[in-house]
Amino acid sequence: MSKARQLADLGNVYDDGALSNRNVIINGAMIVDQRNGGAAYTLSGSAAFSADRFKVWGNVSSGSTVQVVSDAPSGFTKSIKLTVGTGATPASTDYGRVFSAIEGYNWAQMRWGFSDAKDVTLSFWVKSSVTGTFGVGFTSGLDYYYVSSYTVNSASTWEYKTVTVSGLTSGGTTQFPINNTVGTGLIFDLGEGSSRSNTLNTWTQDGTYSKYGLTGGVKILATSGATWQITGVQLEIGDTSTPFEHEPYSVTLQKCQRYYYSNTSTSQFYATQYVDTYKFVQWGHPVRMRATPTPTVTYFTGSFSPYQIDDQHFKAYVASSYTDGTTYYTTSYAMDAEL
Repeated sequence: MSKARQLADLGNVYDDGALSNRNVIINGAMIVDQRNGGAAYTLSGSAAFSADRFKVWGNVSSGSTVQVVSDAPSGFTKSIKLTVGTGATPASTDYGRVFSAIEGYNWAQMRWGFSDAKDVTLSFWVKSSVTGTFGVGFTSGLDYYYVSSYTVNSASTWEYKTVTVSGLTSGGTTQFPINNTVGTGLIFDLGEGSSRSNTLNTWTQDGTYSKYGLTGGVKILATSGATWQITGVQLEIGDTSTPFEHEPYSVTLQKCQRYYYSNTSTSQFYATQYVDTYKFVQWGHPVRMRATPTPTVTYFTGSFSPYQIDDQHFKAYVASSYTDGTTYYTTSYAMDAEL
């Protein structure tokens, strides 16, 4: 074999996808945690982000906590950790899940919903104090659901898992929109009830209940004191898993900031722009956001009112009685354009 041929032939491991930008999951190594900064929070029935791009919620158990921790397999530094308080068996319509939404523009390459739908392969590292078969699945942007499984063989040990799924060939852009809304979602079953669970490897349409769970699968939230951790989540085109695509922290952070960003350091703005009787302050978002975000701003001095906001910048006005050039401070602000 010639040297040129040797350099060109990368082997089957990369044949199905690109060498870079293979992973459509953002922050799969759990290194960005803008909202919590590594602090634990209590699991509740309302969706809340742990690491950026990963929501964790459930109405099963009590006193359970979620936290990004510095416990991870070789090659990684962070993971999401669920610690169950008092466990409870899920009732029929109960729920407990980890969910990562994938924007339609990013999912379009998979061609799900069309006759040429691609196979995709999910890979991840998991560590659980409870062994057995767990559910992991996908949802369309609307109401189609598919559940596969993975098996934890050894308790409290990091294990590498892969799952390959054939894409749904019907539903088109109604089910899998090619826009800035949810194209598909990845779900890990923590405690989905029977009405929210599905048979293995079956696409199901249900307009009443989400079908995120695995019928007969382990429901980790049922076991008091149990722990479950995950990191290294990668989802790529093709039927073969490839090594996790690590990228610089700054790159991952910018990808996350399309959906949410925050600033907790004191920031200064000058009211020097006039329109009619108002003075304005404004700043641009660090990246173009997915959509017009919802702002949360805490002020230390001055009286601001949001005036104009879009996916590129934020503007607020202050009362005209303030002196031109006066410095105004914010103690924190956040912009939310999450899926």
